[in-house]
Amino acid sequence: MTAPVLEKEAQAAPAAPGTSTAAVLALALFEARRLLLRLPVLLALTGYTAWLVWHNLQPWDEFPVLQDADRATQGGPLFVALAALLCANQAVLRSRRRDTERHFAVLALSPGQRTAAHALSVVPLALLVAVGVVAQFTWEAVKPGAVGHGSPAELLVGPLTVLVFGALGVLLARLVPSGVAAPLLVVVFFLMFVGAAFPFGGETGAAWLAPVVGTAGKHPFPSGLLGRPAAWHALYLAGLALTAALLAVLLSGSRGRRVQAAVAATLAVTVLGGAAQTRDVPGATMAARQRASLTPEKEQTCQRRGTSEYCAFPEWAPRTADWERVVRGVQSLAGGSAQGQRLLVRQRLNAGYSLYEDSVLSPSATPHQVTVGTAWGGNRVPEFSTAVAAVLVAGDEKAAAKLCGGRMVTVMWLSLAWQDDPEAQLRHVRLDDSLSGDAIVLSPTEPLSMTAGQTDVVRALLDRPMPSVVGRVKAHWAELTSPKLTTARAAELLGVPAKVGPDRCEA
Repeated sequence: MTAPVLEKEAQAAPAAPGTSTAAVLALALFEARRLLLRLPVLLALTGYTAWLVWHNLQPWDEFPVLQDADRATQGGPLFVALAALLCANQAVLRSRRRDTERHFAVLALSPGQRTAAHALSVVPLALLVAVGVVAQFTWEAVKPGAVGHGSPAELLVGPLTVLVFGALGVLLARLVPSGVAAPLLVVVFFLMFVGAAFPFGGETGAAWLAPVVGTAGKHPFPSGLLGRPAAWHALYLAGLALTAALLAVLLSGSRGRRVQAAVAATLAVTVLGGAAQTRDVPGATMAARQRASLTPEKEQTCQRRGTSEYCAFPEWAPRTADWERVVRGVQSLAGGSAQGQRLLVRQRLNAGYSLYEDSVLSPSATPHQVTVGTAWGGNRVPEFSTAVAAVLVAGDEKAAAKLCGGRMVTVMWLSLAWQDDPEAQLRHVRLDDSLSGDAIVLSPTEPLSMTAGQTDVVRALLDRPMPSVVGRVKAHWAELTSPKLTTARAAELLGVPAKVGPDRCEA
């Protein structure tokens, strides 16, 4: 009779606050170590690390825009988050699977405190992801060609996603104590977020309820035009993680007023962040986009370099040196007055309606103005070089868009001959990556077109010693830039014995 009474009193006796807190932390550290050693987590971390190394060592992005680089850190942690959901759920259900739940009755920790320890065990994993996020962004930020500004709130999304999914795994174990539920939920989340079945695009609405909200556009924009509610989204994710963890504690039997108040507070924070992030883009941001699209000269700073002027949005000002290098290379091959022609290189974008629409910039009719975009490096270099050459030959971008006949030979040789490996650049600037036949030639505004004959002549010129071709170009510059020039005549002037066939020009 005495033993049962003493056992009930021992179970009813509360542990000292300091002791229970220390016990919760000790259990959390123990579970965190086990979580990090689980095979799914190890595989996810290994894959994430391999992706970071592969992504950072790629040579194509030597000119990153940091307000895009911060968002690029958000996708990789999704795989780690899915592993956290699965393994945290299995850790909570471990005692049920092994029929050891009844043994926990002799411990000082209540079921709610054990649940809290499981939720806290995800924190070290989130911190590891945070290290990866910082390393990825720092690698981009220290590149000499980096421009723009990153957002701390955007960088928090990856680690917070891991916390959210881990807390959901703990909550699911208390709602549905079955080992099948978590794998099914992982499959659903994989299809939604990784398989892109969830609407990631868009600037407002339900898309922001997803953990990661990317952009569908391919052109970078100034940070002041993004209008992304990154801070509200981070608050929403933090509130969601805390709400899920506290609900799991509540469902474990800890129904004290402090727990209930904490659930109510975190739920309010989640609703506040979720509602604020789904609002329309602020009117001031929309007005700024219109100004930047229609009247970029009011938003830009201009620098005089050599004989030309370079106007860019403030964050892109350091990149004018790269643009000047291209202009100088093209003009060094030109003849006549084009060698010293004053050009106005202006950065342009189209963000009037949405950042998610990839619309072509209309060619400018301003004499000797050349458009340059907000992206740089890779194919953007020969595209800009082609635009510079076309304006030197035709006079303005609107006239250059209608180029036909032999002048395309002049334009393409000017664009390519000064570059390293010009034949590779010819492939990159053509839409179909070809080196023969007809092709569309890309540029920052409307594309140009090359015939098969023009392609043959340009390739033959690129195979010849540059000094000999430069001499012919400068000697015959007036005729090589005449609207009446045919491809056959251009080949003759430049000493290329090729049968090019007739030009296909509109009347």
